[in-house]
Amino acid sequence: MRFFISAGEPSGDLHAANLIEALRKRIPDAKFDGFGGARMADAGATLLYPLVNLAVMWFLNVLLNLVTFIRLIIKADRYFRDQRPDAVILIDYPGLHWWIAGRAKARGIPVFYFVPPQIWAWGGWRIEKVRKYIDRVLCSLPFEPAWYQARGYRDATYVGHPYFDELADRPLDAEFLARQRSRGGKLVALLPGSRTQELVRNLPDMVRGAIKLARERDDVRFAVACLHERHKALAEQVIARCAGREGAARLPIEVHAGRTPELIRLARVAWAVSGSVGLELMVETLPSVVLYKVNRFDLWIARPFIKAKYISLVNLLADKEVFPEYLTWRDAADELVRWASAWLDDSEPRARAVASLEAVRSLVAQPGASDRASSQIIQSLQDRAATRKGLPERERPETFRGPHERGSKTKRVDTPKG
Repeated sequence: MRFFISAGEPSGDLHAANLIEALRKRIPDAKFDGFGGARMADAGATLLYPLVNLAVMWFLNVLLNLVTFIRLIIKADRYFRDQRPDAVILIDYPGLHWWIAGRAKARGIPVFYFVPPQIWAWGGWRIEKVRKYIDRVLCSLPFEPAWYQARGYRDATYVGHPYFDELADRPLDAEFLARQRSRGGKLVALLPGSRTQELVRNLPDMVRGAIKLARERDDVRFAVACLHERHKALAEQVIARCAGREGAARLPIEVHAGRTPELIRLARVAWAVSGSVGLELMVETLPSVVLYKVNRFDLWIARPFIKAKYISLVNLLADKEVFPEYLTWRDAADELVRWASAWLDDSEPRARAVASLEAVRSLVAQPGASDRASSQIIQSLQDRAATRKGLPERERPETFRGPHERGSKTKRVDTPKG
């Protein structure tokens, strides 16, 4: 059996790797090809293009890479024609993936969407593309199936978020943790994002916040978590530019590549972008502020399309603002400092924040999404084969329900108000 898998971001690359491993447990001789990154390659997939290196966001940057995207659509279509995989599996990264899904569907290849894009938050009209191109949506958030079903799409199943698969057994560097703890002080972790654009936009406010907080307290230090060495070098440049060469030397701040889990474990407070890292912050019950900087024009264009109440996954799951969040073009350094000051000590605000995180964690932090997704994919393909042979379709595996859903129907959530 042959699968084509496509993931366009570091988190999607990780989810793809876990899904490949889960599928291989059931089909040991399965072959995997596609677009992705190093994690997929390490899991045994043949990379046809390193799509993770092309992670872009917002309108202008998509236009600047339009020729590359067109070439990738053509490349995928040729692969579908020549190799005819048994299934196409897409992971988040809307835009390009709609086109890939369209080409697969035209070739008669079933398409699965694992960790679907959050169209309920910003692009509800794209439900038409889902109906047209996607055979089965494997939802990562518990309220998503009801949203799809309310709009006439019935093949959406909640399997859970695959990020919890990684968190369940990820080892931490004990030596690094011990060295950092020996330094003392209260650590604020700066998590400016896995994309270059995110880092460039979010880190300056975080650095300005660090400068202000360091002036108020001499018991605090800071650490920037970067995806890789290239981002580390860029972060060091941003710090030098924001604080000045001499100021950067005096500021108690370090930059680390590939140490995000360790820094989250060590931190007392985090300043982070929105995204799947919020789930890790929730699991660690780390009080955090979510910052997402955009330029003023992009925000003006996007505002009419944003339908969700929150930009943080954790807030959406909790249906309240557990993480204070700021989607803004303005300088948010003062807000970062204000929240950090309230949480650094053993205070009532900190206790409330931790308790809220513990509550939402108990509801949704269930590992096993990759196994459940692989089961759904294989069962759907078996049903499809049986239908072609004129045999009765077998009952699909029961939809996964978290502890909050057992014994009751999945809560319906209509498009959140803006």
